[in-house]
Amino acid sequence: MSFCRAMIFHIKGLSEYTQAGFESASKRFNLYDTDVDMSDQHIMITGANSGIGKITALECAKRQSRVYMVCRDEKRGKEAQEEIIRESNNRNIELYLCDMSKPQDVVIFTKQFIQLQKPLNVLCNNAGCMINERQLINDEHEVNFATNTLGIYILTKNLIHILTQNQLARVFTTSSADMYNVKLDPDNFNLTHTRTFDGNFVYAQNKRQQVVMAERLAERYPSVYFATWHPGWVDTPLVRSAMPTFYAKMQNRLRIPEQGADTLIWLCCQKDIAEKYKNGDFFQDRTVVSKHLPLAWTKSTIEEDERFMRNLDRVYEKYTSILH
Repeated sequence: MSFCRAMIFHIKGLSEYTQAGFESASKRFNLYDTDVDMSDQHIMITGANSGIGKITALECAKRQSRVYMVCRDEKRGKEAQEEIIRESNNRNIELYLCDMSKPQDVVIFTKQFIQLQKPLNVLCNNAGCMINERQLINDEHEVNFATNTLGIYILTKNLIHILTQNQLARVFTTSSADMYNVKLDPDNFNLTHTRTFDGNFVYAQNKRQQVVMAERLAERYPSVYFATWHPGWVDTPLVRSAMPTFYAKMQNRLRIPEQGADTLIWLCCQKDIAEKYKNGDFFQDRTVVSKHLPLAWTKSTIEEDERFMRNLDRVYEKYTSILH
């Protein structure tokens, strides 16, 4: 990324992605948008035991939706589940265990969930990671890609059938403004073509992949509304552990989790979102924003997007036999 683009991103971040940015944006929010009854909604949230996922689960529970919490750690998941039930006075909070970094786990989980024949209106792909050292899952998939892209793709594709059986089907994926800094690489999923491994770059590439993935899935499954969204710069366990230098510099400006989760909660509340917005849009602070910075060097071609999806489908198909 050039110095000019880096400066644009930095200035944009300080003005929009911080706590002050949220406070400024929130002045135009319609408070009635989230003052809704969600008792007819069944919402699945990955990474629901902490940070943005937990806040979203709690707020959806307060609005009386049935919440399916998908978590990796049983102890932390149960603790969060009990807290959400207690604070929301809603006992329709179910906990499911799944490690989103392990493709086999995701396939097995979806198979089991499908067998339960439970309805699903909203899927929130929220779980993610940023690992700063090269690690392979099953000696095959780079762990950031496995979690942030492949796991989400398997989960979404395998649950599409359930979603399409329910009205107001929506899929929301937690992306990041880091995707502004990279152009889609449709082929190099494991970053094997790079001399050095840069966790920040890999994470940004995954977030760009999520945006393209949502656009293409919106075309494949028009009866489901897909969106990606950016929570801003939020004080979460991921930021503290994976970005310690950034956290040390910005900790007094970072959004609190409630502010970070606001747009996802708002999206979950919008039952008529498909009538208001284009399928595949990218949201920030309850509004649609551009998927590229000025000069738009990050735009990929249609052919590159399609090649990315074909390559992703090939990886996905290696695991689908478990479903049959």
